[in-house]
Amino acid sequence: MWRTATLSFSAIPVEAPFRATATRIAFALSLGVLAAGADLVGGFFVIRRQWSREYLKYFIALGAGFMLAVALLEMVPESLRLASIQPYAIYPRDVGLATEAAEVLLLVLAGYLLVHFFEHTLAPHFHFGEETHVEAMTAMHVGYAAVLGLAIHTFFDGVAISSGLLVSRSLGLLIFVAIFLHKIPEGFTVASLMLASGQGKRRAFLSSAVLGAATLVGVALMLVWRAHVGIALPVSAGVTLYVAASDLIPEVNHEPGARMALLVFLGVAIMLALKLAFQV
Repeated sequence: MWRTATLSFSAIPVEAPFRATATRIAFALSLGVLAAGADLVGGFFVIRRQWSREYLKYFIALGAGFMLAVALLEMVPESLRLASIQPYAIYPRDVGLATEAAEVLLLVLAGYLLVHFFEHTLAPHFHFGEETHVEAMTAMHVGYAAVLGLAIHTFFDGVAISSGLLVSRSLGLLIFVAIFLHKIPEGFTVASLMLASGQGKRRAFLSSAVLGAATLVGVALMLVWRAHVGIALPVSAGVTLYVAASDLIPEVNHEPGARMALLVFLGVAIMLALKLAFQV
């Protein structure tokens, strides 16, 4: 029988360590700081010119596999479970499509399309890794637009971390690892984009700091709006799917040989091993 009640935080079972608000907030913010710090590390590598592009590619491949697994095997199923507790009532109740699954998948699709719109409207030349198309980035506003588009993406990184922790510690940790793996390439990318658009090293590094700050804002706002975790989690799943499938996998496909493809599989295997270790 359909219920039209709004999803409330009290209706969602959480693990004992996260019943204390102060503990939950402190842990979520700690993970947010670590994720934001990885953005800064990526930016630092660019301005210091002390990076190995091989290592960057490895992070991208591992992150792609890990993020795909977390989104499809953890975030979407958990979103379906939350929807079965209290549906969102997005569709009219008398429409045949009105199922918890349809509502969850609509939110997943919304998250996917949201990041697609901002990344490819504000940052049309965006790709993970070092920006080499300097001729496409010569206008100053192009670099700033890229920062804005990526900041929206990283805001949802923070939302995803908090959403997962509000459901369970293990889910939050899996999401954090998935996000952390692509954070260094992300900071590397945005700083590279700024340098390619004619900005100095200081602004290039600050651009990676902006992404880190956006992540922390996402963490904090989701803790404040925790009553809406049942909506935020599937939207974040869509964002995670987009980053993995549309940003990271194409970069993997550009590399010849089987090594990068095997690293994607390794990312999936690591996620499954952590899932067993956390006993999700």
